[in-house]
Amino acid sequence: MSSSIEEIASVIGADRIGNHVSQINWLLTDSRSLCFPEETLFFALKTKRNDGHKYLADLYMRGVRNFVVADLPDDMAAYADANFLRVGDTCKSLQRLAARHRRRFQVPVVGITGSNGKTVVKEWLYQLLSGSRVITRSPRSYNSQIGVPLSVWLMNEHTELGIFEAGISEMGEMEALQPIIQPTIGVITNIGGAHQENFASLQDKCMEKLQLFKDCDVIVYNGDNELISSCVSKSLFTSREIAWSARDNERPLFIESIEKGTDDTLVKYRYLGFNKEYRIPFIDDASIENSINCLAVALYLMVSPEEIARCMAHLEPIAMRLEVKEGKNGCVLINDSYNSDFASLDIALDFMARRTEDKGRKRTLILSDILETGQPGKLLYRQVADLVHSRGVDRIIGVGEDISAAAVRFDIEKTFFRSTSELIESGLLNSLRNEVVLIKGARAFHFDDITDRLEQKVHETILEINLNALVDNMNFYRNRLKPETKMVCMVKASAYGAGSFEIAKTLEDQRVDYLAVAVADEGADLRKAGINCAIMIMNPELSAFKTMFDYKLEPEVYSFHLLDELIKAAGREGVSSIPIHIKIDTGMHRLGFAPEEIPLLVEKLQRQTAVVPRSVFSHLVGSDSATFDAFTRHQIETFARAADQLQQGFSHKILRHICNTAGIERYPEAQFEMVRLGIGLYGVNPFTNKMMQNVSTLKTTILQIHDVPAEDTVGYSRKGRLERNSRIAALPIGYADGLNRHLGNGHGYCMVNGQKAYYVGNICMDVCMIDVTDIDCKEGDQVIIFGGELPVTVLAEKLNTIPYEILTGVSARVKRVYYQG
Repeated sequence: MSSSIEEIASVIGADRIGNHVSQINWLLTDSRSLCFPEETLFFALKTKRNDGHKYLADLYMRGVRNFVVADLPDDMAAYADANFLRVGDTCKSLQRLAARHRRRFQVPVVGITGSNGKTVVKEWLYQLLSGSRVITRSPRSYNSQIGVPLSVWLMNEHTELGIFEAGISEMGEMEALQPIIQPTIGVITNIGGAHQENFASLQDKCMEKLQLFKDCDVIVYNGDNELISSCVSKSLFTSREIAWSARDNERPLFIESIEKGTDDTLVKYRYLGFNKEYRIPFIDDASIENSINCLAVALYLMVSPEEIARCMAHLEPIAMRLEVKEGKNGCVLINDSYNSDFASLDIALDFMARRTEDKGRKRTLILSDILETGQPGKLLYRQVADLVHSRGVDRIIGVGEDISAAAVRFDIEKTFFRSTSELIESGLLNSLRNEVVLIKGARAFHFDDITDRLEQKVHETILEINLNALVDNMNFYRNRLKPETKMVCMVKASAYGAGSFEIAKTLEDQRVDYLAVAVADEGADLRKAGINCAIMIMNPELSAFKTMFDYKLEPEVYSFHLLDELIKAAGREGVSSIPIHIKIDTGMHRLGFAPEEIPLLVEKLQRQTAVVPRSVFSHLVGSDSATFDAFTRHQIETFARAADQLQQGFSHKILRHICNTAGIERYPEAQFEMVRLGIGLYGVNPFTNKMMQNVSTLKTTILQIHDVPAEDTVGYSRKGRLERNSRIAALPIGYADGLNRHLGNGHGYCMVNGQKAYYVGNICMDVCMIDVTDIDCKEGDQVIIFGGELPVTVLAEKLNTIPYEILTGVSARVKRVYYQG
């Protein structure tokens, strides 16, 4: 549903400069995601770390002609045929435009908030209701101050129901989101500790979230949750409530019983006097609660209990993530087969297009019919074809009757099939070689079968990397910095075992200032993978100078010998003005110039042109312990004096940095111009030794289960002595994968279906055994070695070591799988 630039200018109260005639269909806030420039309106958002105004010239060169700005560019003559809408606050203008757009639709809108379960409830409601109405919903987890207006903008003349998430991280944010979503039906899932640092109490957080529902017709929540019930009561809403309960049989929606089976759960309920039931293919408590919230919404929308039961039985798990996997025949797989709609297709194609590490590979899209859009097929697939062409896709493999009928619209290499089975039987999948393959299909097409055939299954043990959690952890620390403070992110040791390429790409997308690796080869590999961010080499070797010069890597310099050799090598290679990072020893006594050597260092640096000091830094040795606070302050003072001495010898600004992860949190006065973020990025708070957002999950599967009598032993050297008749499961993971042998013989455990399973006997090179006697499990079930259920900090304590060792110890043969929401 397009809008004219004149209409938009009026809505957001902008001063318009320019007379270019434009119709706007696309709103853009990230310059890297440009798709249809001639129909795009770019909002130049200003944040603590970036300013969209920096990208105006690039976007204009790429065809964008419509901009919402707070500041006009200096060289207005260079934008001859552009429209600039000048406003006071570009983010508020985006929100104001979305709020006006929302008011154009008199349809039911479900607004969902809470700490956990928002996306699951949204997607399950879509599964329950999309068969009978056209739904517009938030793509993935677009629930922020920017994501919500972009989601609501997707509503069009075909929309019959809207379902939108709203997430907040501090007080006052929901006030901005409420008029954008304007929900008629409100759902609050639960209240937990995420982002709690910005709220005085859980009650404050709950009251803030409830602001979303102030004009709702009905509010759905768990009436047995005392915190939510109390806050709803205090909010004095006039709306109707469906406060479902498993305790109070006077509630309009009473949950009479919850009966868990082996693989499913039967929920019996009473609503407005009639007794009904439904079954879901899940047994965990979170899924049960999410399903009841969906039940309440469906009942309010007058969906029949029989239809609800039919759909509930076929609910599918929500893979709230876009996975990157290694495929067969050198392919890279981007698996996004949990839904298929136009908005999520755009996001997935954008993700594929921005993977610079895959530059030069053919880009192949496997796409099914896009269902339940309400749009005529000709219009829909014309838009899909335009999107596919604009995102640089080289080949499309279409599956389904509708997309096959629109084959003529795709002007690229193409093949179409009526069904998934027809594609698989054709043998075409076996011909894919060295390609980037995006797999995007509606659930009804069972594209998991395609993924299974394309995925390189070398090892049943994998390390899952949650890129969203990585970004959340980075922002946790970034929010503690002054806006002007720069950040170095440590990606050495293969990003603490997580795999440096994907981590570096994610951090580069977040516009961190520096990446840091240990040796030059690590930096060269990142450059080859397409990483353009500045890269610091923390342990430069004399033999690697040429590599550093060739790939524009910036070495640490910690001694006169290293400095002299670097200057000589630069002379031989004919290079100059190489940025270097001066290390000062303030108490670590590992590497670095002594503070008293600074005058001589300045003299040497001033007499040459090969290198230029870009930064000066030191290492805190005990910032993670209050015991060493006095010594830490001494280090900071020593460093500041030495850094000032160095700065006095040069006219350009030399960045100073001494704070590591713990230092960022505990010594804000020592931020200087830059900080270095290490283990905190990967989910471990070094001061509390508690987990933040879990990034890495090492998991495997049960290969085989044996019944072993009490008199027998398990494993090498007969160390696994049994005291009872036992069920022993074998797992395809051993010390060659990074599973520490000291966890064997009952010293440690893993998690099987949420329960502790202790290791039995010695851990072998490729296999280990666990006791599952009291655990309901079967061959093929998933096992968590460490992750959210079993924090890596727990393993570190049992092994009397540090989380770093466990994370970096995961073998290279363990496949890494990356995902983001």
